[in-house]
Amino acid sequence: MQRSRAIVGLVFLIFFVISFLTNILGPLVPDIISAFSLSLTLAGFLPFSFFVAYGVMSIPAGTLVERRGERVVMAGAFAAACAGAALFALVPSYRIAIGSLFLIGLGMAVLQVAINPLLRVAGGEEHFAFYSVFAQLVFVLASFLSPRAYTYLVQGLQADPTGNWLLAALSRVVPKGLPWVSLYWVFALVTLVMVVVIASVRLPRVELKEDERAGALTTYVSLLRQRVVVLYFFGIFAYVGSEQGIANWISEFLRSYHG
Repeated sequence: MQRSRAIVGLVFLIFFVISFLTNILGPLVPDIISAFSLSLTLAGFLPFSFFVAYGVMSIPAGTLVERRGERVVMAGAFAAACAGAALFALVPSYRIAIGSLFLIGLGMAVLQVAINPLLRVAGGEEHFAFYSVFAQLVFVLASFLSPRAYTYLVQGLQADPTGNWLLAALSRVVPKGLPWVSLYWVFALVTLVMVVVIASVRLPRVELKEDERAGALTTYVSLLRQRVVVLYFFGIFAYVGSEQGIANWISEFLRSYHG
């Protein structure tokens, strides 16, 4: 088993980037509604397009990891997220936002399938529980920092950006009146850097355990026939619906009712 603290650090960095991209959608909802004059129903399709990608891609991602290996799959996942972010940054519109979030969601779904076995191998199986919990701490840290990055960029672009090279560069490509779109340029840059990092790092060989393999289609059919599996599905559906419903709509609630 090839252990490596550097690879464990890389996995933590990937968790950070996943959270940074995922958890900014909630704070952006009021801006998106205002910018594109959306009803709440249309706005609801934005997080839906992101998270439905998990349902579409989670099982195929496992098959891809088995056939192509972690490096190719993770680089491809970041490339898909980069394409999604760059697409919206170049053409900010509601319809493009739907496709953009779907592409980013595809990338994040693939990454979450690939990195857990990699963390187990790089950190050692006896430390896997600790590293998994610590990865969630990193995840939470990114969710705390991403809205602050959003505030920094928006307030900086609305003021005088000429004194800051980053803000000055973004001011030349971000549409007037849509300073929050600058975040998608940052997303595109971050994910592009991650493609380069993944392509240049030597990853340990991961031997998937039996319960980590994707399995045949008949396996999923047999699972769906079990009542306890269906019950767990609805339990997770209710939990994630509550969690993401609050995360994505609390900003609009606070704006609408409390200014």
